[in-house]
Amino acid sequence: MSRKVNVVTLFSGCGGLDLSFHQLGFNILWANDFDTKACETYALNIGEHVVCDDITKVDVSTIPDADLVLGGFPCQDFSMIWKREGLETERGNLYKNFVNVVAAKQPKMFIAENVKGLLTANKGKAIETIINDFSDTGEHGYEVKPHLVNFAKYGAPQLRERVLLIGVRKDFNKNFVMPSPTHTPETYVSSGEALKGVEDVPYNNEHQNIQPRTIEKLKLIPEGGNFSDIPKDNEHYVKGMISHVYRRLHRDKPSTTIIAAGGGGTWGYHYLEPRPLTNRERARLFGYPDDFKFIGTITEVRRQIGNSVPPQGMYPIAKEVKAFLASL
Repeated sequence: MSRKVNVVTLFSGCGGLDLSFHQLGFNILWANDFDTKACETYALNIGEHVVCDDITKVDVSTIPDADLVLGGFPCQDFSMIWKREGLETERGNLYKNFVNVVAAKQPKMFIAENVKGLLTANKGKAIETIINDFSDTGEHGYEVKPHLVNFAKYGAPQLRERVLLIGVRKDFNKNFVMPSPTHTPETYVSSGEALKGVEDVPYNNEHQNIQPRTIEKLKLIPEGGNFSDIPKDNEHYVKGMISHVYRRLHRDKPSTTIIAAGGGGTWGYHYLEPRPLTNRERARLFGYPDDFKFIGTITEVRRQIGNSVPPQGMYPIAKEVKAFLASL
C-alpha cells in the first residue's frame, strides 16, 4: 500500500493509542472523545481532527471512511478493580457504538483496546458477545481475535496488561500476527531508567500538596512495597483492599499499573522521595515524549494518562499493523 493508511479513532482520550500511529505516518482523519480536556490535549499534540462529543449522539455518516478504526471503549465496567457488571451497564454497552462505526465504514482492520477484566466479565459472556457482534458486522464480517498484551514486553516501563481485540475483514482471508515481544522480564525498562532527568521537563511536573501523615506512612514503606508493609501496631497502619494503595515504585523494576483515578493512597508514589508521582513522571512511565503537553488540572491530567494506552508499548504493534495493511 503506497498511499497513507486512513484512520478513524473512537474513545480517543488524550491520544495514547493514536500517538504511535501518528508517529508512523498513518493519516488520522477523525478522532472522538467526550472529555473536553482530553480533547484539548489531543488537539494540541496530534491534530485538530478530534471531535469533542458524545459518541452516542454522533451521526455515523459524518465520520470519514477509513482503512483502520482504533479505539479504547470505556473499560471501568470490565475492570478487575471495580465491580465487573460489564454488559449489564450503559457504559459497558458503549462498545456497540464501535461496532456500528465498523459496520458502516467497513475498514480493512480494527483494533479495540480494553482491560484484562473484559476476558472474564459476565462469566466470559462479555468477550464472547463482543467478538460475535464484531464478527457478524457489515457486508463481509471480521475475523476477530483477543490478544492479552503486557505492554512491558513491548518497551513500556510499566507492567500494564490490556486486551487488544484485533479484527481483519474476512474477505482478505489473512490473519494478523502479533509481533514478538521486544523485551523480557530481564530486560524490562525500569522505573529508575524511565524517570532519569524527569525533573527538568517543564510541563505537567507540578507536585501535589501532601498531608504530613501521608509522608510518615510512605517513610515506612520500602521501594516496591505498599500499604501492607506498614506494621499493624503502628499508628500509621491502614487497611487496604488493593495492592495499588500506597504502592511505591521500585527503581530497578517497571512500574506496576498506573491507575486513572481514586484517592486514599492510589496516586502511585516515588521510589526515593516520600511523595506522589507528578503527572510528568506518570507520562514517562507510559512512554509519552517529554514534548507531549497535557491540558487540565492535576486530577484531570492524571485521568487522561491513566486511561490511556502506553505509546511506547504500542509502537512495535503499530509498526506491525502498518506492514500488515501494506500486504493487503
